Amino acid sequence: MLARGPGFSNGHPPRPRRGRPRGLRDSYRGLLQQQEPPSARPCTEFDKAYFHAYSHIGVHEEMIKDHVRTGTYKAAIMQYQNLIEGKVVLDVGCGTGILAIFCAFAGARRVYAVDASEIALQANEIVKDNNLSDKVIVMLGRVEDVNIEENVDVIISEWMGYMLLYETMLPSIIFARDKWLKPGGLILPSHATLYMAPVTHTARYSESIDFWRDVYGIKMSAMLPLAKQSAFEEPCIETITGENILTWPLVVMEVDCYTIIVQELESVTAKYRFSSMLNAPLHGFAFWFDVEFNGPAISPSNNHLQFPSGSLSSDQHSQSSSQSKKRVKSDETIVLSTAPEDAPTHWQQTLLYLYEPIELKQDQIIEGSVTLTQSKENARFLNIHLEYSSGGRSFIKESVMR
Repeated sequence: MLARGPGFSNGHPPRPRRGRPRGLRDSYRGLLQQQEPPSARPCTEFDKAYFHAYSHIGVHEEMIKDHVRTGTYKAAIMQYQNLIEGKVVLDVGCGTGILAIFCAFAGARRVYAVDASEIALQANEIVKDNNLSDKVIVMLGRVEDVNIEENVDVIISEWMGYMLLYETMLPSIIFARDKWLKPGGLILPSHATLYMAPVTHTARYSESIDFWRDVYGIKMSAMLPLAKQSAFEEPCIETITGENILTWPLVVMEVDCYTIIVQELESVTAKYRFSSMLNAPLHGFAFWFDVEFNGPAISPSNNHLQFPSGSLSSDQHSQSSSQSKKRVKSDETIVLSTAPEDAPTHWQQTLLYLYEPIELKQDQIIEGSVTLTQSKENARFLNIHLEYSSGGRSFIKESVMR
């Protein structure tokens, strides 16, 4: 069955080249208690272009072939089969419907598979080909616009973009959670953590910049400023290894999908203070993320979602206690990691390169702050403001992930 929701726009965007404040927490608790319906953000021309890009088969082929991504989701669904079997599931941004079908295989009574891209047409055919039309309902439209006439027990989605927040699909998860998720329901994945660390990457700098110093015996140093701007002005999506990392990472932000509200995504700031473990040039900073698949958090007193501290970090994560520490996980916790030391994924890592490397000595301090904000031009874009100081010199780098 293929249902078209009102306000339909053409689908999902390509990924580019590849202590919450008390007032916010109280306002969200009030929203839960009053059960006010969430309001949908208007669908913009940028949204339509974003959705249209996800109708291309290559985007879905890349994601499905990412065995770390797809295999981890499948393992998480099987781990929580007891919470899925016989229950109602909502798949937000279903794409080809692979996660919805995994949930049907796990025994879900009904799965609403929602996507605003024309890929939903193929997803519906895939559902038919697997004899699951009685269980999986494919809905063509934004999750903010479709009509689901029952509450759901589980929300599943692969919402993460480069640098975690690029594309800002998370507001759609929040909308779906507040409108349809039953108290004590399951969200997969449930938590996310964004990390950053200073990196050295001489080979990358050499290949993009030093090349111009001597081209077939011709001095082309006049090209260097343009080369640096071309190579390093915008964030780069690349794969690095643990050998490129100069220090333990910093937690930039944490997300608890059970409690986060959209206002918290508008701007995130983290201060940092790193101490280099090596004598090496500092070429820039790398960002990556983990997501965890944890069960629902229930408050015994009112059966509402809990508000654990630290669901989204900001300046408080600037202290050294935040470095090198991840959320305490049980042995059973399933984690999808995009860290440099783990198996590569299609997300790779996001690199912010400096125009001029800084020669570091062992134990030399690098400090500053990073601020991530939604672009006013397009909320799916990410503005990055990076301040960094070392060896008595201070710099600012501003970039846009678009």
